[in-house]
Amino acid sequence: MQGKRNYNLILGAAITAVMLSLILSGLIRTPHDPNKINAGNSLSAPSAQYLLGTDNFGRDILSRVIIGAGSTLYVAAATVAIGALAGMLIGGLTGYFGGWVDELFMRAGDIILAFPSILLALVLISLIGPGRNNIIIALGIMFIPSFARVVRGEYVRCRELDYVHSARIIGTGNMRIMFVHILPNAAPVILRAIAIGFNNAVLAEASMSYLGLGVQPPDASLGRMLSESQSYLFSAPWYALSAGIAIVLLILGFSLLGEGIGARDNA
Repeated sequence: MQGKRNYNLILGAAITAVMLSLILSGLIRTPHDPNKINAGNSLSAPSAQYLLGTDNFGRDILSRVIIGAGSTLYVAAATVAIGALAGMLIGGLTGYFGGWVDELFMRAGDIILAFPSILLALVLISLIGPGRNNIIIALGIMFIPSFARVVRGEYVRCRELDYVHSARIIGTGNMRIMFVHILPNAAPVILRAIAIGFNNAVLAEASMSYLGLGVQPPDASLGRMLSESQSYLFSAPWYALSAGIAIVLLILGFSLLGEGIGARDNA
């Protein structure tokens, strides 16, 4: 059983490393200009020159997949950073001190979590407008309650343990107990939540871009590429497959990482 758990972690890390390598290479150079239009070469099949073929504007799909994956990962990282940092602060304070503040924040979180996060994000984006930065803000806000709930649960569990009582007895301050004593012990659960959060953020960003609310043209976006390729599923299937497989690999990598971290923590 342990071997299987390690396999999930290793495979997830390997898939994520490959995708990160492609994305980082795209920051330096892509095979072709991802935004260069060549109408005379539209919907070309994969070849030695265009490894994944071209889209309906004659743009190199591989280059656009690399840039689009980087954009998706950037949105996911920024979204998780907002949700995790704010969630850790709120969850840590409410879980450690409890009281009416805990009830207030948790009930507010319950209200937000009662609605589909993508639906609420759509409402926010409709108010502040589409675009990558606005998606980060909207999704980041939506992710705060889930992170806060996870962190709160760990702080509620840890605050009654012997090492916390010992720290209080010797006069250690509450902030030091929270961030020096409890936080490292809650780290495995938080890391698993971050891995799952990345997974959800990638899917949410792709969904928003698919609906035309994410990264705006001419910049590449995996979700938008998937949406635009629908009209060419039979005439140019490589178009949809390229964007779709990139999304699947990003999600699969983070999913396996989350499962692997959780399995190792429970072992």
